[in-house]
Amino acid sequence: MAVGSNEPADVQSAWWSWAAGSPSGRNPVEDTTGEFCAVDQPSDLWSLAGTFGESVTRNCDIPAGRTLVAPAVNQRGPEEDCEAFKETATGTLTLDGKEVTLKRWSPMPITITGVPGNPASDEGSVRAYGCGLWSVLPPLPPGPHKVEIRGTSGDFHTSATYNLTVAP
Repeated sequence: MAVGSNEPADVQSAWWSWAAGSPSGRNPVEDTTGEFCAVDQPSDLWSLAGTFGESVTRNCDIPAGRTLVAPAVNQRGPEEDCEAFKETATGTLTLDGKEVTLKRWSPMPITITGVPGNPASDEGSVRAYGCGLWSVLPPLPPGPHKVEIRGTSGDFHTSATYNLTVAP
């Protein structure tokens, strides 16, 4: 699957569909090691995930030439839930020790496609509003890289560190 667009609604739809595209037990958002980071990735983007409230470190090999997409903190649901979430959302993303400017995406309609038993959304095609603090990074040069994702909104906290190796 290719996303083919860096438009916020398309990126969020693709990311949430990726997060909802695997059942519990092999889901990349639940992943504590990076074992499932390559599962169901689109052909033109590479998604990185936070957590459902934990702190994790993941090791992940990724192909060269992929745009990286990562929310520092994000939400999907009714528009009013997204608005409330956005009001208290804070986060950071660092790449190799340098902070990346995040995009604050207001609630917008998205479509999520979820498989049975996934922990991120309902099964099937779901219309919702997506929002949050997001980064869309150009492809990284080959070699090792470190991405640190931190986010909060209200009582929710997420923390994920990725030790990435980009293939030559």
